[in-house]
Amino acid sequence: MQKMFANDMRSRAEKRLAASQDTRPRTTVSFYRYVRIADPVAFRQVLLSKWNEFECRGRIYVASEGINAQMDVLKEKWNEFDAFVQSVPELAGIPYKIAVEEKNIPSFFKLTIKVKDKIVADGLDDSSFDVTKTGAYLTAAEMNAYIDDEDAVVVDMRNAYESEVGHFEKAVTPNVETFREELTLAPRLLEKYKDKKVALYCTGGIRCEKASAWLRHNGFKDVKHLKGGIIDYAHQVQEQGLPNKFKGKNFVFDERLGERVGGEVISHCHLCRSNKSDTHYHCKNQICHTLFLGCVACLEERGGYCSWACQQVDKLPERIKPTLARYYNDFVRRRQKFKKTRLRGV
Repeated sequence: MQKMFANDMRSRAEKRLAASQDTRPRTTVSFYRYVRIADPVAFRQVLLSKWNEFECRGRIYVASEGINAQMDVLKEKWNEFDAFVQSVPELAGIPYKIAVEEKNIPSFFKLTIKVKDKIVADGLDDSSFDVTKTGAYLTAAEMNAYIDDEDAVVVDMRNAYESEVGHFEKAVTPNVETFREELTLAPRLLEKYKDKKVALYCTGGIRCEKASAWLRHNGFKDVKHLKGGIIDYAHQVQEQGLPNKFKGKNFVFDERLGERVGGEVISHCHLCRSNKSDTHYHCKNQICHTLFLGCVACLEERGGYCSWACQQVDKLPERIKPTLARYYNDFVRRRQKFKKTRLRGV
């Protein structure tokens, strides 16, 4: 096994190949915590050194406000990993969210730890409100009760492409492209629910925790959020024998791009708009690299490209692609925004 170094100079393709050839069982895990970190740069170095030693892979953001991590850990080294995490004062007792399902592809191909201004890009000025005044947690059973309650409203705090493939029954799913956009619009879009019981949810809990404090700051009287997000909800439903009120797939931010939570497929192929599909792909044209939903028939017909234009662009000489990329990316964004499926709004 090739040793992993903090300053790994292998190409992306080489890292992907090495990761795919490593068949040792791994556990995909995510965790976050809002906690004061005095020196994020030094904190990063400690994590990077130790997690490289354990041959961990993943994407981790560290900031003065805390940590947000999505990782995979070798099962044979899980106990060592956990012992180290518990030994770090800022991380001791942090709750893990274990993947609902594992697939035959690695969740991550390398270990990346970045120091950021925030652990989630929310666009908020945290000095303008008390970020610690979050709503109370909801268990899976309590979330189900909210869904069945006519006097309560359930709000998806994720992006449109996430809720398109999976969401809770009766959930409000704002048609937004970023969490930053949703937080900006949420107080106005949800104004009519201001005096109702509001339950927020997201993938693992981090976004709706911040959102609950923001809505409370904006006058919402009764705001709660699903503890551990959809990931933990799926585990609680299975362990406790509860009704599963999540429909479809939970989008995840790693190479798997999704975890099956509900048995049904609720979305459609973006290419033909008729066949059902909740499997995401990235366009083979690296200038585009657009995330899209594709059915088997369209993938075969288009060869893994999101459009006829991308098929043609990818045939052009490599030397002109960097210049073309400056203009093509804007064209792709405009096209996707125009074609985007409209979800149930507010």
